[in-house]
Amino acid sequence: MTRPHPHPAADASEGDDQQPDAFTREWQAWHRRHEENLAAPHGFLAVTGLYWLTDRPERVADLPGRWHTGADGVVVDLAEGEELLVDGRPVTGRHEFGPIAERGGVTVGFDGGVLEIARRGGYDILRPRRPDHPLRTAFRGTPAYPPSTRWVLVGRFVPFDSPRPTTVGAAVEGLQHVYDALGTIEFSVDGVPLRLTAFDGWTPGSLSVLFTDETSGVTTYAANRALTVDPPDEQGRVVVDFNRATNLPCAYTDFATCPLPPPENRLPIAVEAGEKIPYERSADGVSQPQRTISGRNP
Repeated sequence: MTRPHPHPAADASEGDDQQPDAFTREWQAWHRRHEENLAAPHGFLAVTGLYWLTDRPERVADLPGRWHTGADGVVVDLAEGEELLVDGRPVTGRHEFGPIAERGGVTVGFDGGVLEIARRGGYDILRPRRPDHPLRTAFRGTPAYPPSTRWVLVGRFVPFDSPRPTTVGAAVEGLQHVYDALGTIEFSVDGVPLRLTAFDGWTPGSLSVLFTDETSGVTTYAANRALTVDPPDEQGRVVVDFNRATNLPCAYTDFATCPLPPPENRLPIAVEAGEKIPYERSADGVSQPQRTISGRNP
């Protein structure tokens, strides 16, 4: 597959005094929205911990209640004077959340923030989110390569006969995720044919790609980057815009359970586009978090 014709001035560099063109302005608006979601009052930068529930009721950090999980799902027992806000209503005493679907979750309120109750890799977890968390309040944006149409590629989606359950690793040591691989995206860069395994996307018909490349651990985050691809057209054509390659939450915090790319999604080229290593990882950004589930609640 080939690239579209280059857009004039698309390779505007950081610090360029020229006014950005339409392509660059569109990318800037998209990246601004992406960062606003990340740094929202209860976004992922507000997460203050990652706690693994067991069948033994126990208190978790400074959260209200004693928590446990089992075949019937997550349960909390709130002491006198403690409460949570569930669906906007105060809850006291014992509350059963029931089984939570894999990659699903519910969010409840507590004094000072919200609490995510979720299931990841077969484990039920708690993740409190507080707007005053320093990681969020000190956030100054994510560095990125200047947007360039050089990295807007036309490719072809080749679907599998049926979805293929695919097991991948995680940013948490010992954890695994299973995703449905829908097919491969074929494209080329400078005449080099490449392909990426694509998973089901977040919106109907879209595709999700996890990948690493020759910049990983050098200028971009070592463990993974993610890319959303719009639904293929009737001929199976897709647009692979690496300018919109983003970091996953694990690039910013160890309190994430992000999936790692399948082995075949290690590209043998340097994709000098998209988000770079966050400032928050600048000291040790080439290393991948190794949070572990073995110790459970730290």
